Amino acid sequence: MIEKRPFAGLGGADHGWLKAKHHFSFASYHDPKRMGWGSLRVWNDDEIAANSGFPPHPHADMEIITYVREGAITHKDSLGNEGRTEAGDVQVMSAGSGIRHAEYNLEGDTTRIFQIWIEPDRTGGPPAWGAKPFPKDDRAGKFVTLASGLPGDDDALPIRTPARVAGATIKAGETTEYALDPSRHAYLVAATGALDVNGVRLDARDGAAITGESALRVTALEDSEVVLVDAA
Repeated sequence: MIEKRPFAGLGGADHGWLKAKHHFSFASYHDPKRMGWGSLRVWNDDEIAANSGFPPHPHADMEIITYVREGAITHKDSLGNEGRTEAGDVQVMSAGSGIRHAEYNLEGDTTRIFQIWIEPDRTGGPPAWGAKPFPKDDRAGKFVTLASGLPGDDDALPIRTPARVAGATIKAGETTEYALDPSRHAYLVAATGALDVNGVRLDARDGAAITGESALRVTALEDSEVVLVDAA
């Protein structure tokens, strides 16, 4: 089963400095049919204006993955961590027992990110943050694991849940596949370009909620960038 969720139909808000679209219920957008997908709770498509951002605020018991699509995001938190994550790279914050953080776009142009929240498989624990570059050339034509709590994904950023975040860049006409346990919940978004996913067309920033499939066959109809969550 693949349910297409067109970008134009997503909930959202325009705060001036922040233009946000929500694949699932978030903040003032509430849809009882879209409260999450398995352990995936939030997928926000955020555009953050230059020299603005999210001031310090708290989180607990959530795995928060930020995929930077354009520009860069600068992170500061109550543990003393600071870092700047650029386009194509990923940061992960395990909120654990509690953490405060701020996320700012200190660049001269708009920064565009996907912010993905996945529920952890255990509560509490010490909070943590990390970031890692993932060059797009290294994931050309194939899915590369970016963050994971699954066995064997040792090169990915760690998260505290049996889920995987993967990314791929696919040239027009190319096809790549991703093996999937039919009992799990996958959510795939075309960050750029256009895709055919098991016969379903996705245009830029469209999402697809997937379950009951043993494999995803992803063909790029245009040069495309793809992000996928494989969750319990």
